[in-house]
Amino acid sequence: MRWRDRLWDVLDDLEQQAEGLALAARDAEVAELSRAEYARVDLSARLHGSLGRRLTLGVRGVAALDGVLSGVGAGWVLVEVGAAEWVVPLAGVVSLRGLAERSVPVEARPITARLGLASALRRVAEERAEVLLHRVDGSLDRGVLTRVGADFVELWVRDTEVVPFSALAGVRSS
Repeated sequence: MRWRDRLWDVLDDLEQQAEGLALAARDAEVAELSRAEYARVDLSARLHGSLGRRLTLGVRGVAALDGVLSGVGAGWVLVEVGAAEWVVPLAGVVSLRGLAERSVPVEARPITARLGLASALRRVAEERAEVLLHRVDGSLDRGVLTRVGADFVELWVRDTEVVPFSALAGVRSS
């Protein structure tokens, strides 16, 4: 083999190595960009991407809820468990199973997605129907929501009891 042929072989080999290194660098950059992009996805985005799916929620004070995610607001979810509906504050959710891989960015969500827990509970209170109010400590009361403040709800059992949102695990239709 002539020296010129050997030189071309060496140059071809170096070129292939350079291409391999460039591909590896590009793959690493794409992976890093993917991680950085996913770091911006919040739980609400994943929940909006999971509307209509069957989920299992671990809820402090309630254990597990297995039902269909039918609504998502700012800091709360609506879950249909059999014939009952649950309004569950996200603050009490300790785990979620069954979420879709997709997410929905803020700008693609409906206006109703901005409604907070107080708005959802006001809607329940307007119905004047009996509910089961579950607390994060595991206790439970049956009564009627009468009024909803900025960070509390009033429950009528034998008299009015004020329950801070921070104590709510969920409100279930009875």
